[in-house]
Amino acid sequence: MDASSKPVSPLLLDWYDSHARVLPWRAPPGAPLPDPYRVWLSEVMLQQTTVAAVKSYFAEFTRRWPTVRDLAAADEGEVMAAWAGLGYYARARNLLACAREVAARGGAFPDTEAELRALPGLGAYTAAAVAAIAFGRRAVVVDANVERVVARLFDLRTPLPGVRPAIRAAAETITPDQRAGDFAQAMMDLGATICTSRNPRCLLCPLSALCEARAAGDPEALPVKAPKKAKLQRQGRAFWIERDDAVWLVRRPGRGMLGGMRALPDDGWHAGSDGTAPPPLAGPWEAAGSVSHGFTHFGLDLHLALYLGADWASLGGDEGEWWPLDRLEEAGLPTLFAKAARRALAATGEDA
Repeated sequence: MDASSKPVSPLLLDWYDSHARVLPWRAPPGAPLPDPYRVWLSEVMLQQTTVAAVKSYFAEFTRRWPTVRDLAAADEGEVMAAWAGLGYYARARNLLACAREVAARGGAFPDTEAELRALPGLGAYTAAAVAAIAFGRRAVVVDANVERVVARLFDLRTPLPGVRPAIRAAAETITPDQRAGDFAQAMMDLGATICTSRNPRCLLCPLSALCEARAAGDPEALPVKAPKKAKLQRQGRAFWIERDDAVWLVRRPGRGMLGGMRALPDDGWHAGSDGTAPPPLAGPWEAAGSVSHGFTHFGLDLHLALYLGADWASLGGDEGEWWPLDRLEEAGLPTLFAKAARRALAATGEDA
């Protein structure tokens, strides 16, 4: 008898009632449904990011913008700065666009998966998660943790990403009509705490007797991952221009790499290849080492140059701003440029 014909959801929900993780955006089992705004915000933040990393950002966002209307009215620069360090900055731009769309509709999120999909930045996963968790709708919610659980439960051995349609179809067969939100969160918790990528704790798993990969003797082998492609390594330069205990920062274009964020001027490495643009000021410049950073599809070596001159007049006031060094942490620099700033401060003898 395969997993789809066995009582997966009752076993899993019984386990979840006793072992659910306590998370700031979550309603415990048996409690009223959580605030859709908090569910949506957490799900957007959790994409490509760990729970541990998200908790402090979630606390700060909900302190500053406790409702979707508050977030919709926020300054874009402040939102981008508050997001700094979470990565994948297009999520922050979509977050603000979605908040404004919901506010324009009266401040209430739609309660169906199809209507949620129509909002800016809500893909299939986020729409399903919000529909199930915040509104109790039956929706099939599949994130990386759920993928792993389902691949093992049904012994699905086609490599990723080709196996994903089969995983979704299998998840459809075990998603219950009632408590779909709790079921989705239970699957996430099981994958995060028991059915882990390495060394799964099968003896503690409520579904171990149903797991076809465990019966086959090698649950850790699933899901099968396609061979990793070697990442391109690109080169770029960033420019540190300091005057009177302040540094020149620019605002990056709204679209593209790290869009809308404050940053150091650079040579255009983000345009799809190694950078070629000249420094923003005529020399003299001094090399100050480099920092490395990994993006989804490539790695970057960012070489830092310090301006040694005193001819700042050609810097356009509408292109950037002088930011006090003692308030640099408040600028909301993305991780790459925060690394570069620390390197520059160390090179110039300032406190990093």
